[in-house]
Parts: sequence; structure tokens; C-alpha cells
Amino acid sequence: MQIIGILLVKDEDLYVERAVRNVIGFCDRIIAVENGSCDGTAEILKKLETEFRGKIELHHVRHPGISHDLIQPFAGTETWVFGVDGDEIYDPEGLARMRRRLESGEFDREWCLFGNVLNVRKLDLANGLAEGHLSPPCRSMTKLYNFNAISAWEGPCHERLHGGRVIFRKGYHEKLRRNLHESVAWEDADFRCLHLCFIKRSSLESDAPSPRRNIMDRYAWSFTKLLRTATDFLLRRPPIDWKEQRYGRGPLVSKPTASFFPSDQKS
Repeated sequence: MQIIGILLVKDEDLYVERAVRNVIGFCDRIIAVENGSCDGTAEILKKLETEFRGKIELHHVRHPGISHDLIQPFAGTETWVFGVDGDEIYDPEGLARMRRRLESGEFDREWCLFGNVLNVRKLDLANGLAEGHLSPPCRSMTKLYNFNAISAWEGPCHERLHGGRVIFRKGYHEKLRRNLHESVAWEDADFRCLHLCFIKRSSLESDAPSPRRNIMDRYAWSFTKLLRTATDFLLRRPPIDWKEQRYGRGPLVSKPTASFFPSDQKS
């Protein structure tokens, strides 16, 4: 069994190093895909590639869809593919426990796993706190897939692990999904993530940025989306705020950040 991390980033220089360092022990290898950054993201990833020589493989691409091409060869092998973004800060100690569970075969019959998430609106590292919305009731955006369950994941895909057509091996199917976040509390979770989706994550952004559109919203235009956009324009109504809809649900809660930023806390 191996775990392959697939990192896809663009203009993420504020937190991408922490995102990588927190998952490097969980993964056997990380394929880092940098998609035309204009801030310091590419330089940070190059430094990490040098530091973790042989464990991080850096690619510079013009289209994010190439990130899916890089993981297609793992279909049908004993591989868990772990998708990571530059705004996703995982708990490294929890991931160490999660890796042991994967190695034990606990999840061998699952297709994909969803973990606990705090969608962060305010990050106060000086006081060791993050404020945001938990999943549930928000959706979980974690991405951990059992590629032993499939014979192929055909494209075209606009980015890794999104879209295309999945061909399952005998005995596996799309509904074999384990929603760990629905049965395990945040404090007890091994697979948990601070999702910095509502805060500034590039030095190029203003101090109060509007939420950044994700890759699927930039590239995956369908007839339904075009019709909805045209209707919104004609009726002069504001477009749906997809980030608020997916990640801004439920009460605001505060959680300690020491497990996620172990070297950045107030002494």
C-alpha cells in the first residue's frame, strides 16, 4: 500500500509550505502541480522539492487538467490518492494515525473517505485559535481515494479527482463512500483539516479579499451554468455565492490550532 499526494496550487504563498509539511509524513510521495503562480508559490515548492529530494515531484503546468493525467497511472494499484490544496492544513499527528488505519486494511472496501473540516473565517495564530464552520452541516471537501477500487479514471478532467468517468473494478462502486465526519467528532478525528477558504492565502491578495472561485467554477462550464448565469444577469439578481452555500453553513465555532500549526504558536 502506498499513499500518493497530488497537490494543485496557484498563488498560495502564505500557507502552501505549511500545507505540504503537514502531509509529507502521511504520503509516500507528493506530486506537486503549480499552475502559473505570480506570487512566491513556485519558489516555495522548489525549495521543498530540494529539501525532500525524491519525495516531492514538482510540475509547472498551464492547465490544471494535467494534474489528473499525472495520477491516472495509479488506477488498479494498491494506492490511496490524497488530493491537497494550498488552503488545506491537515493535522499531521492525526494523519499518522490515519495512515496506520489505512495500512491495516480498515478501509480497503471503500472507494473514498471524507474527513472532518473546519471552514475557517478567522485565523488567530497568536492566540492559537481558528473560527469557522464545521462539517457537518457543511460538506466535507477532503479528497482521499482508493485507486485499487478502479481500473481507470478517464478524462477529460478539469483538475485532479474532479469530473471524467470512473471505471470500477468488480465488487466496487460509486456509493462506497465513508463519511467519517458524520460519525466522529472534530476533537476525536484522525482525518481532519483546517480549510482556509474564506481568508487571504496569497501575498498578492488584498487584506479583505472576496472568496476565490475554485478551478471547477473557472473551467467547468455547462449549459445549466450558462443558463443560470444569463438568467441572473437578465433578472439583475446576484449570482449564487457557492462558497457560502457549501462552506458557510451552521454556527461559528472556535477550535485550537496547535495541532495544525505546531511551530507557529505563541510561546
